[in-house]
Amino acid sequence: MFGSFIGAFRPSMVALGGRAWRIPWRLSKTRKANVRKRLREVDGVIDTLVASGVECKQLDLVKVLPKESEMLPKDKYTTFSRTAKNHRKGVHKVPHFTKRPIPRTTPTGF
Repeated sequence: MFGSFIGAFRPSMVALGGRAWRIPWRLSKTRKANVRKRLREVDGVIDTLVASGVECKQLDLVKVLPKESEMLPKDKYTTFSRTAKNHRKGVHKVPHFTKRPIPRTTPTGF
């Protein structure tokens, strides 16, 4: 009955937190396309706010950030991590990465 381990009950290494089979090693083409699409949508919202004439401190800070077309692939698909090798890890390894803002710049000094 439980010998075939398929689906949600598939075993994985406990040393990897039990989630080794759920997170892919790299982003697929469609996931990369979705990341680019989300970044372009955010750029559109920022452009709309700037065109409307709204002024606030946070909007001034966001206007300085690079647009999706100006970003390097390293910044689009990876994010800063203190604990990861080379201080970068794939954006898909961040929990709820589709709902969190993708940082568009690397902290200074790294």
